[in-house]
Amino acid sequence: MTEKASVPGPRRDMAMHNDWWVSGWEHVLPRQGFPLTMLIGTACQPGFAGSLDDLLHEIFDGHWDMIGGDLDGPLTFSWPDEEWDYEAAPEGREACEAARWEQFSAMLTTACYPVPTTVRDLSELYLTWGLARREETPDGTRWSMPTALPLPGDLLPLDAELIKRLDGIRWTMRTGPLIDHLVDDLGEPAETLTSLDRLAAATGQHVDDVRLALAELVKSGDARVQRGEEPADAERLEAHRRFRLVMDWEHFHEHRIQLSIDD
Repeated sequence: MTEKASVPGPRRDMAMHNDWWVSGWEHVLPRQGFPLTMLIGTACQPGFAGSLDDLLHEIFDGHWDMIGGDLDGPLTFSWPDEEWDYEAAPEGREACEAARWEQFSAMLTTACYPVPTTVRDLSELYLTWGLARREETPDGTRWSMPTALPLPGDLLPLDAELIKRLDGIRWTMRTGPLIDHLVDDLGEPAETLTSLDRLAAATGQHVDDVRLALAELVKSGDARVQRGEEPADAERLEAHRRFRLVMDWEHFHEHRIQLSIDD
């Protein structure tokens, strides 16, 4: 579920959920969403039982600058000590921050969720949204996270422009390693006889990630997956069973060019 991140800490390595970037939450939540997700991901590791405050004290003696201090610190969309880019946002930090909060608050209010003001408030929303789970056990409080995080668009009324941008990011991140292998290693073959475990070994990914990538390519019309002459369900492929991956490179490149123009 998680991948290790190298963060200074005297007693425990931090861990980040590997679906965070693909899910798109970093483009929706205040800046503390990233370190909060890392903190919860670390709390999910075997051998830890306790509150997020306990973990914060164990690793950072109760104060972590990246999260804004502690769990009762205010949420922000920019860091106070961050050099402001007036070329990208000429309105300035305060006006930009106010606009982001207005948009974020309206989105949550429309969806009937409370608007968080602190990191602790946001952690409770994580539980409501299913980004995290908290269970009291005989050993203490245990945290867990789903393998695939719920998507922002499934829970919040995102505007059309953001939905399109997140869909593009998600598609690229999920299919990128597989596409790189097909293009750089195999030279854009029209057809490949392969299997999920072979593709996983070639791309350095987990079989489940390759399965998702294939499903995305099929869904977008860039590929077909076949067993013999019959179409196969990419989401139900067994790891070791061979199949034919038939690529429509003309369609693929047209799609990629369009994404590039939009960016």
